[in-house]
Amino acid sequence: MQAHSEPAADAVVVGGGPAGLMAAIYLARFRRSVVLVDAGQSRVEKIPRSHNYPGFADGIAGAKLRDMLRAQLRSYPVRVVETFVDRAERAPEGFRLATQQGPIEGRRLLIATGVTDIPPAMPHVRAALDTGVLRYCPVCDAYEVIGKAVGVYANGPAGVAEAIYLRHFSADITLFMAQGGPGLAAEERRRLADAGIRWNNAPVDAIRKDGERVELTHASTRTLCDTLYCALGLTVHSRIAVALGASVDGTGYVQVDAHHATTVPGLYAAGDVSAGLNQIAVAMGGAAIAASAIHRELGPDWPPRAGA
Repeated sequence: MQAHSEPAADAVVVGGGPAGLMAAIYLARFRRSVVLVDAGQSRVEKIPRSHNYPGFADGIAGAKLRDMLRAQLRSYPVRVVETFVDRAERAPEGFRLATQQGPIEGRRLLIATGVTDIPPAMPHVRAALDTGVLRYCPVCDAYEVIGKAVGVYANGPAGVAEAIYLRHFSADITLFMAQGGPGLAAEERRRLADAGIRWNNAPVDAIRKDGERVELTHASTRTLCDTLYCALGLTVHSRIAVALGASVDGTGYVQVDAHHATTVPGLYAAGDVSAGLNQIAVAMGGAAIAASAIHRELGPDWPPRAGA
């Protein structure tokens, strides 16, 4: 537990996913004193296997990648605090976080708190994700559904865009709107028809895993799909950045510049919480950029606070 009298760390990183871990590793290698605050709820843990993360020809499970990064982090003098952040505020030296483990202060603050997918109302969601019956990210894994019967479940225009995106990978695409066909505007129906995509007029009553497939019940009809993409949106965990006055876009993504600096001096954001492409490789690249910018902004320090 850190008391108010203790010196502020050079940098505090909030978030223990790929972006947060990468930023902490970079900052430690820059000989900066670093505190990593990890609530243990990274989105990466729910990825059964990523096939587009570089260096792993057979793919890698999200939890395994996280564990590898944690092991790498342990090679450096980074203090890891497993807790949630209750409140954030400016402090004389930079920023102060209130947590259940006590206050944590840093001269610079990097937010890597990510996002959470909004799941469909169906039983056994985790089992469906693990087997590929349910998916969230066509950018990540549409290659795995080439030629399969693919459903898209949505409650707004984003579902139309996702269905059209997936049409590149399969000719068998069906869009299921939670409220049924009346939720589709005439222009959206035209775009779907032009792409050869079916849409369901009846509201979806139930979704369930059926062996290696997923079953959707609508009115008195049952439709089976090999994979269902859920396009209900995301919850962006930008609460800390917003509390500190950072600008966010209409979805809640933190707005950053080319160095991943927010509109608040000394506050940075990287990974899925910041505006951009939600991909592991992109998150880690952004974290490297942010950490490098923080190091330059802090300036030279003799001797470095992190020790020799």
